[in-house]
Formats: sequence, structure tokens, C-alpha cells
Amino acid sequence: MNVNAGKANPCPGESVVWLNPPDSEEEALERVEKIPELRTSYRRLSPPLRERFIDFLRGARTLPLTYDPFFKAIFDPRLHPERLSGLISSLLGIPVKVKEILPTEDRMLDGESLLIMDVLVELEDGSLTNVEIQKVPYAFPAERMTCYSSDLVMRQYARAKSLRGDKFSYRDMRKVYTIVIFENSAGNFHRMPEAYIHRGRVAFDTGLEMDFLQEYCLVALDVFRQISYAVDRNEQTAWLSLLVTETVEEAERLMTEYPWLEEIYREIAMLRQKPEEVLYMFSEALRIMDRNTVRYMVEEQQKELEEKQRQIDAQQEQLKESQEQLKESQEKLGEKQRQIDDQQKKLTEKDQEIRMLRERLAREQSSR
Repeated sequence: MNVNAGKANPCPGESVVWLNPPDSEEEALERVEKIPELRTSYRRLSPPLRERFIDFLRGARTLPLTYDPFFKAIFDPRLHPERLSGLISSLLGIPVKVKEILPTEDRMLDGESLLIMDVLVELEDGSLTNVEIQKVPYAFPAERMTCYSSDLVMRQYARAKSLRGDKFSYRDMRKVYTIVIFENSAGNFHRMPEAYIHRGRVAFDTGLEMDFLQEYCLVALDVFRQISYAVDRNEQTAWLSLLVTETVEEAERLMTEYPWLEEIYREIAMLRQKPEEVLYMFSEALRIMDRNTVRYMVEEQQKELEEKQRQIDAQQEQLKESQEQLKESQEKLGEKQRQIDDQQKKLTEKDQEIRMLRERLAREQSSR
């Protein structure tokens, strides 16, 4: 797919902001405060989201596309099927075409990780792809990733079984791709500072080749930010740059490199005229964050309780061992005491014998 086709270069001096002249912060706040519904919703936002919302309204920053409502608004395959297809193709390194978005609510697993974007799609060839953006790296460990991938396999298996019935064959199964994009990646990602995208699949140490269903793609956005975007000009760089770009100035530089992104940025700029719609998306982003933060905190507290219980169990085991050692020591001490008592008894008997002998000797001497 060539997303560059049919896109013209922007006119010299033309800016996305030109669509809606920038406002001052006071003007943006005034637009919000004069509408009661807007004012109430705005004040419910967290301070960082409040600042981001005002910066967007006044034309200083773009929308946070890594958050679920904004991502789905820009990458909605019903309106722009080529966008999500282009992003996934660039990440997987193979051409794919998104067929439809699938509901995520009927997963077998609870989505307890601290995610900020989640979309499940079916590709044209029947493959399933789950794309998630994580806020906290250790909220999505390898174990959970494996479970999510397995969930996709079983979901596809159930669908294929239902559709094919008695004619079902395991050859009807298609690939499942788990794509996890980390806003802030774990330390092990930073041990490879030149690599921000990692693709994986099942492999054997003997070199035996078998085509398993599950494949993974992990993206470290913070590592990507540290690499000059101009080093490797391609669609993957363009899409990831779109996700991390925040200011209008950065967006304009990005459009210079990739003119086809102008359509997306103009679409984003047009939303400045719909503050109610944008504020709703910010509120929804906060709701998702709050929900998943609570779940994550519960999970972390549970882990902490389990760790404390393990410590208590270990201490109790140590106490039990100490008690057994004390009991053994007491038994040894009792045995020693019995030996001492026995020796004392023998000494007493000897002393009595000696005294009797002395008395006898004294009597014999006195009778002479």
C-alpha cells in the first residue's frame, strides 16, 4: 500500500494552524468557561490533561494519539481503512489490510494492565491483530502477553469452529499478532538503544522450521524518540512519529518529511472548532486511565500482600526450625542434666562409702 499516492506537497508557508488561527491561553479558557457543560467536564480532568486540552484549543499542541479515544478517532477503519492498515503493515513488516474492528469486551481474560489504548482487528486474510499502548512497562509482562496471544488463538478457533462445523480443520486457523507499544519501556529495552521495534515468534534451537500461529511485535516509543527520525525515512518512521509528536511545530516538520500526513493533521486541527467533542474524548481517556489505574493498583497491592504473606510464611518456617532446634537443644540439655545428676549420685554414694570406711577405721583404732 502506498499512502503517499495522490498527496500533494503543502504550499510554501502553509500551516495546519492556518486553518484555525492560534488563540491565547486566556482566550481558550474563556471558550471553556462560558459554557457550563464544558466548564464542569474540564474541571474534572486531571491537571496534565487539562493543560493538554487548553494547549490544543489554543493551537499550541496536537492531540495525544496514544490514548484510546483519540487513536480510534484518527485510525477508525470505517472512515480511513488505509490508516490502521498502514500502521500495522509498517510494524509487522508485511502488507496487511484491516477488515474490521472486533469488540474487546468478550475477551476470556480481564484487561487489568495499565493500558491507554486497545484495539482488536481482523485482517483481510482472517488473521487477528491486537494493538495495545501501555503507559507503564511492567504492567504488561511476558506472561500476560502470552496469555493475551493465547486468547486470540482461542477466539479465532471458536469462530472457525462455529463457521466451518464438521468441516473445520486446523489449517483453517490464521496468524494472531500481538502488538504492544510502550510509551515508557522497561530497562531491558534500553540495553539495545538502536532498536525500538522487536518482532518475535516461536523458534527451535536446532533450526527446525515450523510456522506457528502466534507472533509478537513490541515497540518502545521512548527509545524511538531518542533516535533521529530523519535517519530512516519510511512509513514506519512516519506513523510512529505521528504517535509521539506533540507540538504544532513538530507536526509541521513532520509534514515536510511526509506530506501525506497533512490530511491527518488538518483533521486534527479542525477539531479545535469542536471543543465539546474533544473534551468528551479527554474525559473518556481519563475514565479509562482511572479504571485501569485502580485495577493496576489493586493488582499491585495484591502482589504486595502475597509477597508479605510469603515473607510471613518464611519467618514462620524459620521460627518453626528455631523451635525445633531449641527443643533439640533442650533435649540435649536434659540429657546432660541427667548425666550430671547421675554422676552427682555416684559421687554422693562414694562419699557415703568413704565416710563409713572412716568411721569403721576410727572404731577399730579406738578398740586397740
